[in-house]
Amino acid sequence: MWPDRRIIDLFKIEFPIVLAPMAGIMDAELVIAAAQGGALGSLPCAMITVEKAREQVNIIRQRVSAPVNLNFFCHTAVDADPVREAGWKARLGSYYKELGIDPAAPISAANRAPFDEAMCAVVEELKPEVVSFHFGLPHPALVKRVKAAGSIVMSSATIVKEAIWLEENGADVIIAQGAEAGGHRGMFLTDNITQQPGTFALVPQVVDAVKVPVIAAGGIADGRGIAAAFALGASGVQIGSAYLRCPESKVIAPARVALAQAHDDSTVITNVMTGRPARGVANRVMREVGPISPDAPAFPHAATALGPLKAAAEKLGKVDFSNLWAGQAVRMGREMPAAELTRSLAGAALARLGALGG
Repeated sequence: MWPDRRIIDLFKIEFPIVLAPMAGIMDAELVIAAAQGGALGSLPCAMITVEKAREQVNIIRQRVSAPVNLNFFCHTAVDADPVREAGWKARLGSYYKELGIDPAAPISAANRAPFDEAMCAVVEELKPEVVSFHFGLPHPALVKRVKAAGSIVMSSATIVKEAIWLEENGADVIIAQGAEAGGHRGMFLTDNITQQPGTFALVPQVVDAVKVPVIAAGGIADGRGIAAAFALGASGVQIGSAYLRCPESKVIAPARVALAQAHDDSTVITNVMTGRPARGVANRVMREVGPISPDAPAFPHAATALGPLKAAAEKLGKVDFSNLWAGQAVRMGREMPAAELTRSLAGAALARLGALGG
């Protein structure tokens, strides 16, 4: 038996496991598979259009009757700075030359948009059971509309102060994102990455500070990690890296190799890829330009100049300029169907909790 059933009962899922939304490398297929295994499937919507979000949710609804979480970014949009963009492209100039790319050729702008009226209207139309946010919460009026649509609201906190703010501003569930977690840091009341606490330190302090259920995220990739999260007071866990090598993910072959070869010390926090701190397996550009570079334009504009480099390198089977977002437990990921992995994780956690209880 799970020691805390609040997330299971609130989300109406079999296991207190949330599939982390991983923009760019997953779609409805992984959401469906995780849901079939008993987890809450999360669809990342920050890099897709309103039409694509609608299409993806319709696919999910046709395949499973399970609840779904739609995930959005809610950062404050910043206009591109032409001077800084030019400087950044110049900083990357040697790579353009190496790959034979014309630096003067037009480039598509990075497509990571914050939650807005249009996406809110889609939420009201599709009525997802859960809506999660990264980088805080959107405008209070939008939060109110999401709740009025019947959706449970959750968001990520990287420090206790953020967790308290989220609860005070309408979050029904808080994801305590430890420093071990892969992907973008959800930080929004701080920009100091040197002070980010790890999961073991963060989770119990967040649990003590708020009344809403807390989901632990960061470094959790097997039954031991899940059991540890519950021992710290969490009501559930969010897991991403463990699912990266599932057949249902859209991770390209060279990236799968890099992830499979990663070790406990292979990931770094970098701003080079997008302009905002995120954890991933170190690639060539992270090592040579960063991992933290003062030259990187503001989020998400750092990704713009990297686009042509990423595409050219991937054609050569290289991930020198690709986002390999993953957490510190990436080495513990497995190549197995997501539904099977979910059930395996839950079973191992329950066995570990039972042994601890005995």
